Amino acid sequence: MRKKNVAGQELAVLQFISDRAPVTVREVADQYGVAHDLARTTVLTIMERLRKKGFLTRKKAGGLYVYSPSLEKRELMKDVVKDFFEKTLGGSLSPLVAYLGDRKDLRPEELDELERLVEELKKDAK
Repeated sequence: MRKKNVAGQELAVLQFISDRAPVTVREVADQYGVAHDLARTTVLTIMERLRKKGFLTRKKAGGLYVYSPSLEKRELMKDVVKDFFEKTLGGSLSPLVAYLGDRKDLRPEELDELERLVEELKKDAK
């Protein structure tokens, strides 16, 4: 299982891989690495670090290693947000609520999801 958190360049690479998996190091280096001025060796280092942390899996296919996320993207992002919430916000909802209150670009389906979540939380609190 995952031992450590992920942020910055690791998170960006992980999201890139999640959207395209399974992928090889070359594919990530050619598509993501070039656009972000990262050498192939740097991309490989990031991917292997993510694998060792438990965020990626690797298997051999056609003589090459292909990488995939260990979780579905939704679950992965949920874990990343949880880590951010607990470590950066100290578990307080206030900064998140203030941020959402300032957002004027939320889509109707995002607002519906927030309303559904609040209703669920209210039911669970009773």
